[in-house]
Amino acid sequence: MSTETNDLVVPSLQAHTGKGLGTGNPADAFVVEPARSRSKRTPRRTRTNFEMLAWLFMRLSGVVLVVLVLGHLLINLMLDGGVSRISFAFVAGRWASPFWQGWDLLMLWLAMLHGSNGMRTVINDYAEKDATRLWLKGLLGVATVFTVLLGTLVIFTFDPNI
Repeated sequence: MSTETNDLVVPSLQAHTGKGLGTGNPADAFVVEPARSRSKRTPRRTRTNFEMLAWLFMRLSGVVLVVLVLGHLLINLMLDGGVSRISFAFVAGRWASPFWQGWDLLMLWLAMLHGSNGMRTVINDYAEKDATRLWLKGLLGVATVFTVLLGTLVIFTFDPNI
């Protein structure tokens, strides 16, 4: 008796919910759906690579963020006196340099986009209704844009002579 790989995979619209196939067998909750295949008839909007690019962005931005954040912590907390030297004057002196403005700006943008992309994934996974998903992602987008714009404005318009 030979079994094909596809014979072991039972198509189920409920496999991702953990509710199983409704057969009463608890093992049916872990049924894996077969992967969808693309064809010429697949609608154009489902043939984009957005999710792959978002996945790749998460990996690359995570690596860059590790370097940026560890450098930030090392410089601010460990070198030349540590936390006790951080003051308004320290920030003013640091943001007088375009290098540090760029460092902090890149850290802000990558952290916000990285976190927002992660939240978008969580919303897609857990929001069951399309309307709920739309509102949550809309609020997430507004909060992300607001934070990035306000943070960028603060970094570039910081005035130490206040």
